[in-house]
Amino acid sequence: MTHTCTPTGAARLARLVTLPGVYAPQHDTRLLTRCLRREAIDEDTAVVDLGTGSGALAVAAASLGARVTAVDISRRAVLTARFNALRNGLTVTVRHGDLTDTLPDDCCDLVVSNPPYVPGPSARLPRHGAARAWDAGTEGRAVVNRVCDAAPRVLRPGGALLLVHSGLSGVAATLDRLAGNGMEAGVVDRAYVPFGPVLQSRRAWLRDRGLIDDTENREELVVIRAELR
Repeated sequence: MTHTCTPTGAARLARLVTLPGVYAPQHDTRLLTRCLRREAIDEDTAVVDLGTGSGALAVAAASLGARVTAVDISRRAVLTARFNALRNGLTVTVRHGDLTDTLPDDCCDLVVSNPPYVPGPSARLPRHGAARAWDAGTEGRAVVNRVCDAAPRVLRPGGALLLVHSGLSGVAATLDRLAGNGMEAGVVDRAYVPFGPVLQSRRAWLRDRGLIDDTENREELVVIRAELR
């Protein structure tokens, strides 16, 4: 089965189809899309979408006129993103690769990323299946850290990274890591959303780790914007 997403609101997404095993756009996608649309994007702006999944962010950037390259390690996600760009009549270059490995230095003005960020009991990351899109190790930072380290290499001076992840994954740790990579970073948007099925299934583990208490039922999502100095 496929999933078609046609959300409403200020950060309305394009008509998208997701193949089984590909992350379907959710609250975090909409929040990051809202921030993306605040950027000064035109036909001279080069955007890279790391971990594109359905291609939602790549399509949003292309609809604003940007020249967009999207990357994903999942071949099924690559096919999905290419299809969604075509479905919306937009040009997006979609590459199969691991984050920035297929990209040259200083190639873009803006990096956007909605990486896996959900903490879980296993330090081993899944290699296949839908969980690959959200499981991110015991700290929820296995991929977030790599995005923070990789983005500066592909950004031009003055370029920016827009990164969304859960408050459970350590916002301060992200800000510190980006600062250590020569970027000036801060939280530019946030939202509180009900726990989804994955977090609900991990309530006991999250409580034992001290990440939530017995009364919590909403997850904080944050968008961090970091500019290369």
